[in-house]
Amino acid sequence: MQRKDFITKTLLAIPALAVANKLQAGSTSAKEPFIVDAGKSRFGDTVKFLGVHPNDLKISSKDTDGQLSVFEYSGYGKVGPTLHVHFNQDEIFTITEGEYRFVVGKETHHLKAGQTIFLPRGIPHTWIQLTDKGKMIYFLQPAGKMEEFFTLMNSLTERPSQEEMDRIHAAHDMKVVGPPLTL
Repeated sequence: MQRKDFITKTLLAIPALAVANKLQAGSTSAKEPFIVDAGKSRFGDTVKFLGVHPNDLKISSKDTDGQLSVFEYSGYGKVGPTLHVHFNQDEIFTITEGEYRFVVGKETHHLKAGQTIFLPRGIPHTWIQLTDKGKMIYFLQPAGKMEEFFTLMNSLTERPSQEEMDRIHAAHDMKVVGPPLTL
């Protein structure tokens, strides 16, 4: 067997082995129901978006075999993330308090409490809170690496360089493609 064929066949076998190991090991998802209180995170940690706004993990990828993560975001100011794209996750946001502007691709949407928006993977998007206080529940499906991304960003003590931010986003299957929205 030539070296190129060996490498190709080995690389193709790795996903099959991973699936077989997962099936053999069985499910690692939560076996019992659980409750996460208001203002709390699933594992008691505190993660803040931009160092200020609570971004509480309610259901972890560890609970769902990587199929889903659920967060509750509480905003205290008119801010939002950079324009970015998720390569492997769909997102669903439900506004529970306040108002938000979402930009998804070339479309702009104004959402109020009680409304839900679906953001398909692969489409650049961002949002900005329009009210002084806001809250939303959002889902990532599959969970991907967002929990790890938020934990890493929360642990930073100084703002990374643009090159480092690009590397961090890429390591978590995302890419920044523009600035955050402004009012």
